Amino acid sequence: MNRPVLVIGNRNYSSWSLRPWLLLRQFGVEFDEVRLPLDAPDFAAQALRHSPTGKVPALRDGELAVWDSLAICEYANERWLGGNGWPADLHRRALARAAAAEMHSGFTALRTQLPMNSRRRPDAYRWDAAAQRDIDRVQALWRELRRDHGAGGDFLFGEFGIVDAMFAPVAIRFDGYGVPVDDTVAAYMQALFALPALRQWRQAAEQERERVAATDALCRPA
Repeated sequence: MNRPVLVIGNRNYSSWSLRPWLLLRQFGVEFDEVRLPLDAPDFAAQALRHSPTGKVPALRDGELAVWDSLAICEYANERWLGGNGWPADLHRRALARAAAAEMHSGFTALRTQLPMNSRRRPDAYRWDAAAQRDIDRVQALWRELRRDHGAGGDFLFGEFGIVDAMFAPVAIRFDGYGVPVDDTVAAYMQALFALPALRQWRQAAEQERERVAATDALCRPA
């Protein structure tokens, strides 16, 4: 049987690609990978071979094409994870889905002003009040979920799942831009960074040679 194929962008920059990649890898799903550099002249043409939107990530499972990071995670949860990507309890599962959807559709100022760059190290760069409101909301959400639902593990609902995959790029942003965090948020970030799959992603990002100028403009020179 042919393995599924996940099409991703640069590891340094493609936060949306990280989400399903991390979920699949951390749960031990075997898949093949196609990486398309985001600033390549033929990126759109290449991406259209895998996704009707011409964007990444995209998943191919036989003749089926699934696009959008959250849709891929939901499909993977039903196809390979036996439902373990979400909490088993109905109430907790609803909250996890709401948190993941909030990340998926919101936090525009945070995503715009603090774009993902896995190579980035903290410096004097600062963001505006709108981005700070997003940062505050993310951290408040993390603290609430850890407090009320995190017993039995290090993640938002105890065990690692889809909601944690959705927030993993935010942890990389907080780390790279030097966002101040409290002990609860720091511990959650460190739990994400300790995941073997996320360590693998970040190590591979360090080896990438492509640079997207608009994002690297916010990256302190090495």
